Amino acid sequence: MEERWDFLEWLGPDASTAVLMLLDDPGDLARVSSVSRSWRRFVVANGFTKNLCLRISPEVSKFAHVAEVSTVSKTTEVGSSSAVEWQSMEREHKVYLYLGHCLSSPIGKRDCIYQAICASSTDNYPDESIENTLEPSEIVDRRPSYWSSGGQKDASVPESLTYRLVANLCIVSEIKIRPFKAFFQYGHPVYSTKSVRFRMGYSRLGQGQSSCITNEYAEHQSVDDDNYCWTYTSPEFPMLQENVLQSFKLPSPVICLGGILQIELLGRVQKQAMDDLYYICVCHVQVIGRPLSPVLDLDILESMGSLVLKYFPEARSCTVSEGTEEDETGESSSRHSSTVGLGHLRAVGSWNEASLSALLGPMQFSDDDNDGDSDDDDALEEEPAA
Repeated sequence: MEERWDFLEWLGPDASTAVLMLLDDPGDLARVSSVSRSWRRFVVANGFTKNLCLRISPEVSKFAHVAEVSTVSKTTEVGSSSAVEWQSMEREHKVYLYLGHCLSSPIGKRDCIYQAICASSTDNYPDESIENTLEPSEIVDRRPSYWSSGGQKDASVPESLTYRLVANLCIVSEIKIRPFKAFFQYGHPVYSTKSVRFRMGYSRLGQGQSSCITNEYAEHQSVDDDNYCWTYTSPEFPMLQENVLQSFKLPSPVICLGGILQIELLGRVQKQAMDDLYYICVCHVQVIGRPLSPVLDLDILESMGSLVLKYFPEARSCTVSEGTEEDETGESSSRHSSTVGLGHLRAVGSWNEASLSALLGPMQFSDDDNDGDSDDDDALEEEPAA
């Protein structure tokens, strides 16, 4: 009889950990965790999916823990503390596997700006308000559409534009900015900035206190940066003095924790002839990324100084059935959606059945712990764990 060896057992825990830490695709971890129950236990217990997310986006370290929010009542069984701990590790594995796929997938990218919050200064409010930067065109109702800073004699005085994104959690990959060209002034000057930098974080004021943009509100916000907690600051990017939509790609995808993004405009390059003052003018801004709602959300416990990653399992099947971008990932918690998603995965050749099984949760494995090559289609017929 042919002797069989378990690869991870043969390597030992240290060498196996070193090998699996080299994997940079969440799909690979999904496949590894679907080989057998012992392999899944090893992947889950060592938190490889969370470590992968940390390598892609260090902002993941800000999450204190993962909380599952479900509208379906579940029967709670009394068990040992180790069983409860294992359920928590299984939940984190599933959530971070989903998050890792979102971080590495190009699917679902869009402009994530929901509303403009404030500008550090405005020359002529409301005609030159930050709200104009949400318009893609330079001309709106036969009038130029742009935001203009106040004038300064010192070219080094910075400015900032602050926006709220469409969700508390968004994966941001690039920001696009178009400086304004004053075609109504002699020489058609472009009022760009020398460089830009981006900050992301959350508001300490609460969700409902940043929606009304007035000149007084903007002035208050510009001097009170304590209203925000910034969890990420990008490197500086030079800006061209050209009237084009310029793209600034971040070094790696960033999870915006709290849905607030601020553009720092560093340095001025153009004077206005009539008053000999430096200005910065922007006509359009886009924040390209992917919102993680409604599957993932964020609880900000400011008093405790911690962030809680909230997971809504029912939202995954809802988004798939409604035909959103998650239908393209083949992720669902129902048997019907699993079959539909599996057909799509075969078509695109990206995530196989084993990956889907791992995303859905623990499946029914063979009694032979090393028999990981059982028919995946049969496994998919099992009801996925909640």
